[in-house]
Amino acid sequence: MASPDVFDEPGLDDDFCPDAKDGMRHKCGVFGVFGREDAAVLTALGLHALQHRGQEACGIVTFDGRGGTFRSERHMGLVGDNFSEETGAISRLPGRMAIGHNRYSTSGRVVLRNIQPIYADLAHGGLAVAHNGNITNARAIHRELVRNGAIFQSTMDTEVVLQLTARSIRNRIEDRFIDALRQLDGGYAFVALTNDKLIGARDPWGLRPLVLGALEDGSPVLCSETCALDAIGASFVRNIEAGEVVVIDKDGVESLTPFPATRASPCVFEYVYFARPDSIMHGQSVYETRRRFGRVLASESHVDADLICPVPDGGNPAALGYAEASNIPFGFGIIRNHYVGRTFIQPTQTGRQRSISRKHAPNRPLLENTRVVLVDDSIVRGNTSQRIVQMIRDAGAREIHFRVASPPIRHPDFYGIDMPSKEELIASSMTIEQMRRYLKVDSLAFISLPGFYEALGQGKRNDAAPQFADHCFTGDYPTRLVDRDHDMASKEQQLSLLDD
Repeated sequence: MASPDVFDEPGLDDDFCPDAKDGMRHKCGVFGVFGREDAAVLTALGLHALQHRGQEACGIVTFDGRGGTFRSERHMGLVGDNFSEETGAISRLPGRMAIGHNRYSTSGRVVLRNIQPIYADLAHGGLAVAHNGNITNARAIHRELVRNGAIFQSTMDTEVVLQLTARSIRNRIEDRFIDALRQLDGGYAFVALTNDKLIGARDPWGLRPLVLGALEDGSPVLCSETCALDAIGASFVRNIEAGEVVVIDKDGVESLTPFPATRASPCVFEYVYFARPDSIMHGQSVYETRRRFGRVLASESHVDADLICPVPDGGNPAALGYAEASNIPFGFGIIRNHYVGRTFIQPTQTGRQRSISRKHAPNRPLLENTRVVLVDDSIVRGNTSQRIVQMIRDAGAREIHFRVASPPIRHPDFYGIDMPSKEELIASSMTIEQMRRYLKVDSLAFISLPGFYEALGQGKRNDAAPQFADHCFTGDYPTRLVDRDHDMASKEQQLSLLDD
């Protein structure tokens, strides 16, 4: 879930992580398996493979058919720290079906009640739900539910789905769940667990990813990315389609299509930033797509240089593609320390500056007296990019040319990416030349939007119905933004009262 504190007052969440504050924060990862005695073990392994999608907290819920009981383990921190043999958590999760969730990094006020999966006893039995994405009318639904007497136990938009499901008058649990989904706007991928079913659902635009796999014995698996299937030895079956709901029980997999047909718009940032490079998204290798971004970028903005250097790790594949297309040597001019934990992260400006040297270190012998092309996947605020450039300059680079493997990010996301506001996005307020001067580089270039679509294998962008959700570049949002519009209207009303 991408905005866990959607019902809190604006301004209460002060982000302590400089890299997240400067850039985008990961979406969440979901996983589910049906019909296996080792369901909890497989779920923990799957979540471990999806750890890149969220490092703040993790949870697993199983249903113990013998005891007729839902079992839950939800913890702060990483999967490996909480679901190892030493902790005993797995042994407390009997059952032949399970769902799990990784939560992305967010503010320091995370509490246990906001860790997923969440569970409730309903009239027709228990329901546990885990969610990746963001419901863009969650606050509006929440206000209406509270007015009608609903009591919420968390500040997650995911709980809205439980409340709506509980109020449905349909007979089958899957139909009640679909009733709830029909009232939602936004991007989401759900996995849900009942007494005898595993349910998966994807939003009608396909913004958030969800795939179906199968273990060797045929047991079905649902997860956010194919890398989680690889981790447990499962094979890829297919993508859950945009607007599809799958119901898995002892009789197999039932596909339901409860929503009117609409254009699918997968999130482009899965390819740019979020998905693990070894995953396959909609039939495309994420790694190869990022490599093509670099090749197209080189063809659009070649510059004479001595070294192509990625900003690790996000810029690695694109930098390799750039080097291949430009015939300029590739080298790791920046070494990333993968073992920097939160102990070193400080909320002050001094702390933010120090964090860069702890996380990234220059490879001085490679950089000294060279003309360097720095390649990164994106620039959001620009603060971290500016400090990395200065680090490279201090290491002796003669020239620095910055190349970005995505178009300029000018608009915020509302579908599951925690991103700065429009005012804080550097590309929304600066021209390319102004950004170049701010970053203090010799040249700056982004991949063009046509080039971006070419690298995605789509040819020309369909302006009337874009093949991908590229709203962060274009401002073309695929869905209603009810809560955003309400906030803007409230702000305008407050300003008008002040004027009066």
